Amino acid sequence: MFNLSFFKSAEKGNKAESGWFHWLRFKQKKEIISHQVSNAKIDFEALYEVIGYKFSKQPLVEQSLKHRSILPSLQQKRVDSNERLELLGDAVLGLAVTQFLYCKYPEKEEGDLTSMKSLLVSRKVLARVANRLKLGNFILLSESETKSGGRTRASIVADALESLIGAMYLEGGLEVASDFVVKHVLMNYESILSEEIYKNFKSILLEYTQSRNLGTPFYIIRSEDGPDHDKVFTVEVRIQNKPVGCGTGNSKKRAEQKSAQDALEKLNI
Repeated sequence: MFNLSFFKSAEKGNKAESGWFHWLRFKQKKEIISHQVSNAKIDFEALYEVIGYKFSKQPLVEQSLKHRSILPSLQQKRVDSNERLELLGDAVLGLAVTQFLYCKYPEKEEGDLTSMKSLLVSRKVLARVANRLKLGNFILLSESETKSGGRTRASIVADALESLIGAMYLEGGLEVASDFVVKHVLMNYESILSEEIYKNFKSILLEYTQSRNLGTPFYIIRSEDGPDHDKVFTVEVRIQNKPVGCGTGNSKKRAEQKSAQDALEKLNI
């Protein structure tokens, strides 16, 4: 006859062993998370020296530099990332740059000011500013994002710069945020405008699509508004019949250029 007590004892032993391994894995996972959290630190004094402003609320500046990739290791929610501050900072940045241009160029029309503003707040310009400040060194990123070059990636550092501007606005007001924008973002505004404004964005987009065998960009006039002497055209550009950009202008050519520029920004070119 079989010794049932032996099998019951073995079964209990397996369950106990299985439970022990489960506990060990859980403990190791907690230790890894704890290690990642302990490494998620910002050198605040070094940051303040770089940006020329000292925050009194460290949690605010910390959130402004918290990329969503690190949230799982911190066991936090999406709202704890810097994305909300990025939205606010984008609006503050736009206001500060528009006010600067409005005062600097009293003879410029609305359309010209809009074009100049879009150039100065473009992702490429913001990333250039952020990398000049080495802002990536202070961003809270996951280990994998860091290894893949996240600390200098245009999308990440540009968004962090906008988030930081949003945090400055919340703590110091519009004057503090605007001073930072003028000092750092608009530092070389004349050279940025002269460099960008004469670019043929349609040609750049065409070179991009041809180099990747994507065919030729196709431009569609979506609308014509206003009287004949003061029309505003809205043009959409498509690549392989997919909309990739949209722009407006007081001529078809200018609207096409704006739509190509919009496409290049969205494609991170």
